[in-house]
Formats: sequence, C-alpha cells, structure tokens
Amino acid sequence: MSVPETPRLINAEAVEIELRPARLGSRALALMIDILIQLALVLLLLVLTRIALDFLPGSLVDEALFSTTWRVVLVVVLLLYPTLVETVTNGRSVGKAAVGLRVIREDGGPIGLRHAFTRALVGLAVEWPGLLLPLITWVVSLGTMLSSSRGRRLGDLAAGTLVVHERRPAPWQPVPPMPLHLADWASVADLSAVGDDLALAVRQFLSREYRIREPHRAALGAQLAAEVTVRVSPAPPPGTQPWFLLVAVVAERRRRAEAQLTAGRTLTGQMLPGFGRKSW
Repeated sequence: MSVPETPRLINAEAVEIELRPARLGSRALALMIDILIQLALVLLLLVLTRIALDFLPGSLVDEALFSTTWRVVLVVVLLLYPTLVETVTNGRSVGKAAVGLRVIREDGGPIGLRHAFTRALVGLAVEWPGLLLPLITWVVSLGTMLSSSRGRRLGDLAAGTLVVHERRPAPWQPVPPMPLHLADWASVADLSAVGDDLALAVRQFLSREYRIREPHRAALGAQLAAEVTVRVSPAPPPGTQPWFLLVAVVAERRRRAEAQLTAGRTLTGQMLPGFGRKSW
C-alpha cells in the first residue's frame, strides 16, 4: 500500500495509527551505538581470522587471501549483521533498542528480511559507510532525511519503511480539583459501584478532553456522566453539569484513596515501630 508522505500513518485497513517518526537526532544516536558495536565486531572477527590463518600452511597465506578476508568481514558486519538483527528483532538494532526506536513498514506492519536487507544494502552503498562516492552520498542522504516529513533516509525510501519511536512521551496531566459546590455531596456519596475501569475512563477523558473536538467531547462527557450517575448514591444535585460531576467523582476517589493509604501506614507504624525508619 502506498501512502502519502505525511506525518500521519494509515495502515492497510485505513485506520490512522498514532506514531511519532524518529528524526535526525535520535537516529544519529542509535547509529553511533550500532557503529561502535560493528567496530568491535570487526576487530573480533579480524582477530579470529588471523588466528585461523596462522594454522594454514605458509604457501596458502598471501596478500590476496588477506584482502579477501577483509572484504568478507566487512560484508558480514556491514550487510549481513544489520539484516539479521533487524529481521530477528522486528526492526530493532541494538542502537535503536537503546534509544527506543523501531523500523516498521509504511503501512505500520513489522518488517521482513527483504526490508532489512534493502535498508542495509542501500546504507552500505550510499549512506553508511557509503562505498560509492561517500562525501556526496552522505550529503544527499542527510538532505533526504531532513526534507522528509517522516525523517526517512534513502534506505527507508527504497525499502518502504520508516523509523518510529516506541516510547511515547508522557505529558504532565493535571488533575482537576474538587468543585466547591459538589464537595459536600461527594464527601457522603457512595462511590463503591464506580469501578476502576470506569474511573480510569473518566480520568483519561478529563486529562485529554482538550484534544477532543466538539460535538464529540460533549457527547462523550455526557455518556460518562450518565454511567457514573446510575452508580452513585445519593444522586448528584439537580442541574449538575456532566464535567463537574466527573471531576467531583475522580477527586473524591483520590481523596479517599489517599486517606486509606495514610491510615494503613499509620496502623503499620503502630504494629511495627521500626517500619519506614532508616537503619544506619
């Protein structure tokens, strides 16, 4: 499936997937880690091959054999190694795993051997190390990544892939305070029928409602308020707006949970006098 070069990602079922494409900074850091690992792997293979060549008769060891061995080591480390690693780990090299990145297909699915091999082959030829005109191809590759809205390099364009962040940032989400006109009602209301799943849905709605457009925001708030209303006793005061009702229920549940936690710690401290004290 071919998709336009936009920051959004739409899979084969026409469902928009919320992913964050990786940019130059995070990808450069992941590449540095992978380069260090590849250098260590090159040194290790050269030492092993040198030891193996020492066991061969002197008549068989010449400059051509050393040159061939060096080329084989480079192909194994720069082409076969990244291909196998990204295929086995579904797009996560060691550097990408450390930074929290993953290679996926354009439609959001996991990559296969063909995608990983194409990325590694293009990287070997024109990106890193770039065996064909390295200085020129480096500039072209960097320009391609900077101009792409998804931060895609030449290898991504050839393989039909992109690199995304696996770890999503967790923004600070303020908890609305208790509405003063509902504090007395909430303090005596029975909220035991408001389960954790419903309370979590209400909390997520309150923290993300600014991202929901009308009329969907009002409809979702009214639906959650209706579910909460039938589970609390006594019923909220007449005329209570859905948003204030949801805020009051979440705030009161939090207050009661904090009170229970404090009481539990106090009881534990009375039963175990040394609980919570540091021993030096």
